[in-house]
Amino acid sequence: MKNITLITILALSFFTSCKEEKKQAEVPKQEMEISDSLKWSERMALSEIKRFPDPTLLDFRDKPKWSYTPGLVLQAMSKVYEQINNQKIYDYIYEYPDKMIEKNGTIKTYKMSNYNLDMIKAGDIMYYVYNKTQEPRFKKVIDTLHKQLEGQPTTSEGGFWHKKIYPYQMWLDGLYMAEPFHAKYAKDYMSPVEANKVYDKIVLQFDLIEKYSRDSETGLYYHGWDESREQKWANKETGLSENFWSRGMGWYGMALVDVLDYLPENHQGRARIIKYLNQYAEAIVKYQDKSGTWFQVLNLPEREGNYLEATGTSMFTYTLAKGVNKGYLPNTYLENANKAFQGSLDLFITVEDNGVVNLNKCCGVAGLGGDPYRDGTFEYYIGEIIRSNDPKGTGPFIMAALELNK
Repeated sequence: MKNITLITILALSFFTSCKEEKKQAEVPKQEMEISDSLKWSERMALSEIKRFPDPTLLDFRDKPKWSYTPGLVLQAMSKVYEQINNQKIYDYIYEYPDKMIEKNGTIKTYKMSNYNLDMIKAGDIMYYVYNKTQEPRFKKVIDTLHKQLEGQPTTSEGGFWHKKIYPYQMWLDGLYMAEPFHAKYAKDYMSPVEANKVYDKIVLQFDLIEKYSRDSETGLYYHGWDESREQKWANKETGLSENFWSRGMGWYGMALVDVLDYLPENHQGRARIIKYLNQYAEAIVKYQDKSGTWFQVLNLPEREGNYLEATGTSMFTYTLAKGVNKGYLPNTYLENANKAFQGSLDLFITVEDNGVVNLNKCCGVAGLGGDPYRDGTFEYYIGEIIRSNDPKGTGPFIMAALELNK
């Protein structure tokens, strides 16, 4: 009797198990919202739209703000749109200026009197939508941002302060924030004589960075330079900050390749910019990790706490790839760019079940001075927040993927 009961229990268990397995097998897989058959550039663009349905809230904001980060991501998306003509992407790009610009051309949350170079970057997307729509309010914004540059405070030699609240300071970041926009404005809206004066001023910004921020031994660039030597982060003899920060150098590299899009072929400073770019490329590949990526503090890979970081890596990848594609750099650097992109896929990229792409290991923010005070030490740079999908990484990732046709 006991044997019969045991057989019955085992039989029921077997049939129940089969039913459960069949039931589990019948559960449909989550539908892919973003297809893995698309190129990485489009996949990341669509992932950003999925993550931040409102473009004014890019960069994890809880309320809209005129800022460089939406400008960076939306400019990257505009390049994707020009390739694939996906209306969803264009509508997303347009929504940012449409919401942030009043009918009279006033920019919400922006104050010219702050003289903050970071605020210029979003002007690049204004060019794009103005050329598409010819809406007068967008042209007013472009004029307003150029007017800021005309009044931007400078060092004794004419180098733009990064912000009015950071007097006598030039940061690597500022070259990318302002100079491609500056050159584009001169090219499109100024007389040849006046435009040439602006080009001279633009090249001067790069000349000063090369003069003060480049380390002759490593070829790397210090994040900030304080002409006054008053900041606690500044070396009392050189005025330089202490470390070679990956993203700081990333900003500068992108500035070099992007400003060349608008600097005339016959301008006397163009050859110098290309020379600077070649020196820059030679330096950064020396510090490229075997994974293809780069460390947060570039020259201290063995130091405890340092980590391979996604935003700087994406910027270096873009700079090298575009530099080769434009003919500014030798073709050999394309191998470094491809290795870097693959390294990013291996170490930083994860894909959710619905196809949404994440870029992980991004330094969320880093700067110098301010309140609370940022002292530029190694401990400071490795101690800032690390997060996924920071726009300072996703934007350059998209642009790098486009340059590499991936």
